[in-house]
Amino acid sequence: MAELAGGTGDYILELKGLYKDFDGLEVLFGINLGVQRGERHAIIGPNGAGKSTIFNLITGKYLPSKGNIFFKGQDITGTSPFKLNRQGMARSFQITNIFRTMTVFQNVRNAILSKNRIRYNLFSRLDRMEVINRQTENVLEQIGLQERREVMAGLLSYGQQRALEIGLTIATDPELILLDEPTAGMSSEETREAVKLIERVTKGKTLVIVEHDMEVVFSLANRISVIYYGEVLASGPPEEIRQDQKVKDAYLGEEKED
Repeated sequence: MAELAGGTGDYILELKGLYKDFDGLEVLFGINLGVQRGERHAIIGPNGAGKSTIFNLITGKYLPSKGNIFFKGQDITGTSPFKLNRQGMARSFQITNIFRTMTVFQNVRNAILSKNRIRYNLFSRLDRMEVINRQTENVLEQIGLQERREVMAGLLSYGQQRALEIGLTIATDPELILLDEPTAGMSSEETREAVKLIERVTKGKTLVIVEHDMEVVFSLANRISVIYYGEVLASGPPEEIRQDQKVKDAYLGEEKED
């Protein structure tokens, strides 16, 4: 894959020459990847290929052994997740990450309070809280949970919990949204609803998604990168990836061509 121009601003997200090892176990071998602004970019690959490691490097959970990560043209290598969120990057997790003992409304409002750097207490200015509440209602409308606003998050169905987590991700109004296995564990009906939700809430934003369900990938993505044992095997539009013989042999399989 051709080298990317680091920090030029041509991409909203750039990975340049990323290597990662864990106590001598090498996981990534010189990953070069660019994501255009407004793109829906899926990262796929077999288990153990390094997809989650890439996500954790981008979002600051891990530090690369070598290489650099650029966001909006700025080198963010090693930047903490908290600071990245302030800069306009937000992610969901493969395992649902919500406040189960709070209501749906409280979950979303807490995320919006954090975005606005407001600590909620009895002495918060009423006018400021009115704005926060309106923003919270707007997010609930986007994710379709208005009627469940006073329900404890832990009592939601699994699909609704995943929708709420996506709501927490978009509540900070990020420019770049990273979703890690957003349909994992869902039924077919829940998956279809999740795809519609993701399409709706990421409109006009940049999306990077790790997903095993190929139907979801080909429904959502306008560019796909295939990771195979720590390297980028192929990267391109969905139809190009679908027809790539190396990808078929390594991951998709001949039987999945249709």
